[in-house]
Formats: sequence, C-alpha cells, structure tokens
Amino acid sequence: MNISTILDLIDSGDIALPKFQRGYVWNRDQVRGLMDSLYRRHPVGSLLVWATAAEGAPHRGEQDLSPGVVRLLLDGQQRVTSLYGIIRGTPPAFFDGHASAFADLYFHLEREEFRFYQRLRMKDDPLWIDVSALMKEGNAGLGQHITRLGQLPDLGAMQGEFIGRLNLIVGIRDISLHIEEVTGTDKTIDVVVDIFNRVNSGGTKLSQGDLALAKICGSWPEGRERMQSILGRWRGNGYDFNLDWLLRNVNAIVTGEARFLHLHDVSTADVKDGLARAERSIDYALNLIAGRLGLDHDRVLFGRYALPVLSRYIDKRGGHLADTAEQDRLLHWYFQSAMWGRFSGSTETTLDRDYEAIEDLDGGLDRLLAQLRLWHGSLRIEPEHFRGWSLGARFYPVLYALTRVGESKDWGTGLVLKNALLGRMNALEVHHIFPKALLYRHGYHRSQVNAVANFCFLTKNTNLKISDRAPAEYFVEIEKRHPGALGSQWIPMGEALWETRNYPHFLEERQRLLAAAANALLGELLHGETQVEPEVEAPPVRVVAARLPTSASIPGGIEDEEEEAVLRALNEWVRKQGLPDGQIEHELSHPSTGDPVAILDLAWPNGLQAGYSEPVALLLGEEQETLQIANDHGFRHFTTAEAFKRYVETDVLALARDGAEVTSSKSAALLSR
Repeated sequence: MNISTILDLIDSGDIALPKFQRGYVWNRDQVRGLMDSLYRRHPVGSLLVWATAAEGAPHRGEQDLSPGVVRLLLDGQQRVTSLYGIIRGTPPAFFDGHASAFADLYFHLEREEFRFYQRLRMKDDPLWIDVSALMKEGNAGLGQHITRLGQLPDLGAMQGEFIGRLNLIVGIRDISLHIEEVTGTDKTIDVVVDIFNRVNSGGTKLSQGDLALAKICGSWPEGRERMQSILGRWRGNGYDFNLDWLLRNVNAIVTGEARFLHLHDVSTADVKDGLARAERSIDYALNLIAGRLGLDHDRVLFGRYALPVLSRYIDKRGGHLADTAEQDRLLHWYFQSAMWGRFSGSTETTLDRDYEAIEDLDGGLDRLLAQLRLWHGSLRIEPEHFRGWSLGARFYPVLYALTRVGESKDWGTGLVLKNALLGRMNALEVHHIFPKALLYRHGYHRSQVNAVANFCFLTKNTNLKISDRAPAEYFVEIEKRHPGALGSQWIPMGEALWETRNYPHFLEERQRLLAAAANALLGELLHGETQVEPEVEAPPVRVVAARLPTSASIPGGIEDEEEEAVLRALNEWVRKQGLPDGQIEHELSHPSTGDPVAILDLAWPNGLQAGYSEPVALLLGEEQETLQIANDHGFRHFTTAEAFKRYVETDVLALARDGAEVTSSKSAALLSR
C-alpha cells in the first residue's frame, strides 16, 4: 500500500493507533534518516497492524473510526506519524508528542541532504526547499519550483538533475510499504500487546506497568487520559509522579499486591473504583506529609515508594484516620522508612511484606514498625548520620522537615520560613552556612564543603545579602537583629566554633544538635511510646586545633543548585529527543542489604531505551570512587554533558534508527510461527 493511501486511511479512521502505544518519541535525526532512506529508495521496513472490529476498538485520539474493521498500528507508529506530519504539514489525530520533531524540514537540491530550518544557513541559498510545502502543493508546487529553477542563472545541466530530485521527493508519497496484519478472533488485547512488545522497533519496550496499563486501556480507553490528568493535577501542586507509580498505588488498593500481573484480571469497574480511591488516599497522605512534616514539594518528598503502603492503609480505614495519634504513628513509619531507604532494594518484595502487615488493621501499625526495626535494627538517629553531603543525601529532606516543623526563622527577616512565602525574592534556597569559596581557600574538600550540616534554608533575598561572608562576621549581626534566629536553625552558639579554622568542630556540634532535634520529632510522632532508644548525653565539644575529617560515607551527589540546574537542563534536552527522563540523584544501593553506596547525579537505571540499552549515568565533577562504584554496578558513565550528548546521538538514537530497518524480518518471523 502506498504512503499516500495510508495517510488517507488515517484521515478516514480506517487506520489508527492502539491505546497501549506510547506517544511519539522520534527526534529530528531519526526523521531525517527516514526521509533520506525514502529519498534514496532504501527499504524502511514493513508495518504491522492489528485488524479488529472498529466498534469498541481501544484507539488513541478523539477521531471517529470508520465502521467495520480498523487497522491499529502495532509497529510503524514513528515512521507513519513522521510521514503524516511532513506530507500533511500537521500531526495526525492520534498524535501525542513533540511536533517540532518533523516541522520545518528542508532539502538541499545540490547537496541532496535533509536539514531542519536554520535561518542563517538557508536564508540566502535558493536551493533549500521546504519539504512539507512541496508535498502539500503536489504537482502544482513541483511546477512552481521548476519555473523558479529556470529563472536561476548558471544552473546549466544541473537544472535537469534538480528537477529529477524534486520528483524523487514528491514521489515518496507513492512509495509502497508492505503491511502485515494480525487477525483472528483469538487475537485478544493480551496477545496483541505481547506481539507489540516482541516486534516493536523503536526501543520502547513496555514495562510490566505498561503491560498492565495496556490491558486496562483495552477495556477502558479513557483510562490513560484519566490517569494523566490526575498526575497533571499533582504536578501543578509541585509533585512529579509517573504512571507506573500511580498504577502501583492502584494495585495496592485493588489487589493488595505489589506485582503488576495481579492487575491483569481485575475488572474495569474495579480499576476505575481503585483509581478514584487511590487518588483520594494519595491526596490524604500528601496533605499529612506536607502539613505535619513540611515535606510539601517534589524536591524533598523522599521515600515515595512508601506511599503505596500509606495509600492502602488509609483506604482500608475508609479514606481517613481516626485521630492525630494514628496519623502521627503512620507518619513515623513513613519518615523512618524513607530515611533508611527501606524501598531502595527489592521494592516489590518489601511492599508485599508491608501490605501483609496491615492486612488486618488491628495492630497493623505495630506490625509495620516491628518489621522496620527487624529490618534496620536501631531506628535512632545519630550525629554521624548527618555526615552525608550534597543535595542528594537522605538527610537533606530530614533537615528540611526539621526546618519546617521547628518553625525555623529566616536570618534576614526573622520570619518563620515557609516554602511559599509571598514575593519573588522570598523563595526558599539552600544556603551554605560557611561559604564554599571560603572553605575551599582553607583547604577543605568537596564532601566537607557540601556537608548537610553546612546547609540551612533561607529566603533568596537573605541568601544574596549574606553572600560569601564568613559566619564569624555575619552571625553576630543576625543574633543582634533577630535574637534566637540562629538557634532556630541549630547553630552552635559558641563563637569559637564560628571561626573557619574550627569548621570541623562546628559540623560535629551541629550534627549533634540536628540528631537531637530529629529524635525529638520522631519521639513526638509516637505520642509517648518507646520506639526510639533514649538519648545518651554527648560530651561538649572541646575546641582545639582542627584536623580535617574524613570524607563522607556515601560518595557522589549534586554539589549545589548551579550543578542541579545543569542536570535539569540536560534532562529537558533528553526529553526533547523523545527519550525518558533520567532520575536526578539516583541512589545506588547494595543488592542484598539495600544500604546506599553512592549517589549518581543523573541516571537511567534501565537505560535510555528500557530493555535495549545499558544503564547510564552522568557524573559531574565526581571523584574516582564514585566513578568506580557506578562502573561496578554496570553503569556506563560520562563526566561531561557534551560527552553524554554525543553518546545519545551516536549510539542510542542510531540504534533506534537501525532497529526500524529490520522490523520487516522480525514481524514476518513472528507471524510465521
């Protein structure tokens, strides 16, 4: 079937996209590669479709299907969508992605190359042709270009060559693509999704969560959109969750199981009901965590895989908890689970164990806490736990929670700190108590400079005013203007500790104060129960000539907000290539104990194309120890954004493009079985 006919069938609703397909993920290099292959009449693979009854067919988009039989694209979405966008000049009705990937494609008649529009490169060169404009205008447009070429001087014999090349481009519409069909009453949604997984050429192999979602969307076509709208609402409120995570909460409520396969046999009515209950339970849990612990946005919401346990517990309570004591005890479990990384290892096994503990609500919280003690041992926070460094340390959210719960005060205004103070200059920022430049000048290492105990939270305006002054200078002014403001942020009040030469002792004393505050908060959440061992009075710090302490126990992590901005910009670039977001500050854990071993700045644990490419990480300015740990855990790592981008362009995207060329043989082999 020729390409022009395929596009007509999309317009008429005879060809559509199944619900379980992901959105458009190709980037501009892949689009250029496809058009170059078609221009040169190279094979680009066949299409695979599922021929099924149009009535009730699980298709994407709001376009009506043609009555009778519809062909749902199983393999070829990226190619067909790209061709539709270029030839029609607009995306198809089922489109979901970045239309910029195929907009403004041009062709150079002399060099025979496809490029996307660049004003400086193309503005004075009449041999650049707008491909979409040429395709839409058809023979009329071809005639206009032939006339225009005749008006250009000094073309000579090349004019005929150029006309031939224009014809090759327009003729792409008439290239025939072989279409293979999956038919038969035995081809259920389960079978078809399995076929899709096995022949998909774009490197977007479905996860177990995707498989469950595909089965849900087979009987509830609007399910994906409904879930996306819920995720969008949370995103608007500062929480960034994904579909897999939301489905895990639905699974917890509907089946009481962690593994997605248990969702496969759940009725549509139960899934809809479970999603509504999950949304209410998660809202309740997020409000609890934000209101009581101050963890009110995505950057500080750690332990998010403890949320399905909270969701199930809250749902089993009918959507709300009995009293403050029960709320606090559940939050105590959540905080401890997040702090010690309970779900860093075998997530599903751990979730199943915790679901079982609360199956009977009577004594469920006691069993959860008992399992936590059995798994981790002592739940008491020691000063040494605040020796971690970087914004990625687990105790960074703990520090934020203490700041919010303890009503710490801003050092510039004396006001109690909140995440959303009014005014552009009042946004909360991380402040290095001892400025970085000052510490580096005195010979301190990166892990010491960025120790969590050297962090506090201030408004942006106060942070700018303090600038890079030494604590010995600006602490005196703060305490004079706002008595108690320093103490509200657990600053040791011995002025000798404010001297840069005594920085290691400052850290030790502040770690002790922070640990005491954290244990007090955890004890308060238990309402008098003995869950945390009684505090042992620490001896006062004796100020002597300082020795530099050893480096942090967990290497790696983001150094500061400038580095974080670089990582977020790179993540956005990756997203524009049609690839999945990486995890900022991915915590590598020991495979058996779940203990953290390193923090990776930006990582894709399942590769940039899940199931097809290797785990990869970007590590900016890290020491050799972190690089070696990443390597030992199977991560291919890069130390500059430029090197990482080259890898994406030359390895990952090229692999996806090459994969498209072998689709035909894979599909034929599968259908011949």
